[in-house]
Amino acid sequence: MTDPRIATWARTLVGYSVAVKPGQTVAIQGGVAAEPLLRAIYRETIARDAHPTMLPLFSGLGAELLRHGTDAQLDHLDPVERWVREGVDVSIRVMAETNTKALSAVEPARQARFQQARTGLMEAFMGRAASGALDWTLTLFPTDAYAQDADMATDDFAEFVYAACKLDRPDPVAAWREQAAEQERLIAWLAGKREIRLRGLDTDLTVSIVGRRWINADGTKNFPDGEIFTGPVEDGVDGHVRFSYPVVTAGREVHDVRLRFHGGRVVDASAAKNEAFLIQTLDTDAGARTLGEFAFGTNFGIDRFTKNILFDEKIGGTVHMAVGAGYPETGSVNRSAVHWDLICDLRDGGAIDVDGEPFLRDGRYVV
Repeated sequence: MTDPRIATWARTLVGYSVAVKPGQTVAIQGGVAAEPLLRAIYRETIARDAHPTMLPLFSGLGAELLRHGTDAQLDHLDPVERWVREGVDVSIRVMAETNTKALSAVEPARQARFQQARTGLMEAFMGRAASGALDWTLTLFPTDAYAQDADMATDDFAEFVYAACKLDRPDPVAAWREQAAEQERLIAWLAGKREIRLRGLDTDLTVSIVGRRWINADGTKNFPDGEIFTGPVEDGVDGHVRFSYPVVTAGREVHDVRLRFHGGRVVDASAAKNEAFLIQTLDTDAGARTLGEFAFGTNFGIDRFTKNILFDEKIGGTVHMAVGAGYPETGSVNRSAVHWDLICDLRDGGAIDVDGEPFLRDGRYVV
């Protein structure tokens, strides 16, 4: 039997996260391992008198293209891919990989070329989302592969996912609205502030936020959610930072990442594992060495590292930063084919001051 929480999940995504309206075109993408959730989302979309299009994804196809495709094939933009970013009213995507290491043998240069060819699509997607022309949400269905990455049994990982998404609550939407209210309180305190300073293990970094807007991430985009984020001033980041957890992307793990910034750009970078991949990613284009995002994690229901950024960047008491493309709605103007999130855990001895006032101590918000 299908877990009854699947129907609640679909109803929350369609009715709250993107609030599908009659007549809208809705693209539903997801790995075939998530068939129960995909079907439930499809049914909910129909019930709201909208127009769903199901786009099932088979695990490993991206690796086939990246390993064996010609340069022309890597550069080619699939018309369906373009439609999802430039044409639909609503995009709902369900991650459901059955092998998270499928891309590990792909040459970094080929991955960079594939990303560069899609810079325009990423900018169109972000621009439409910022203007309100596109509503989107992203979630993750628990598979064996994700559970293995998290060092958990699949059933235990599924329970972790349900709890992180607040689907174990009697009214998940009410729970997310409570989360939104707490995050709005933090945003109100940050309004008009000018500079953030982080201090922690091998970390002393200042980030200018003059004139930038904070966004309340409350389950209406990523699901689960639980963060507030902005776009740093492009030339206003200085100092050094050591990221606590590995970057896990494109089938690779980059461990012990350390970056030094001067005038907003990464001027020195190192990693204990896959350093060459880190450097090559930072050299993808002119914007890849600049921060496009700075965020505070606020979901204290996520308290462990899973090697999946959808959950890990939300861990309550951490911060994360993304090199590369920024979100226009924050005021960021940084453009790049890259958007790499890196997490700094401040729950044991870390401190953040904003304009000289205490904001976070040992992973707890003190304002």
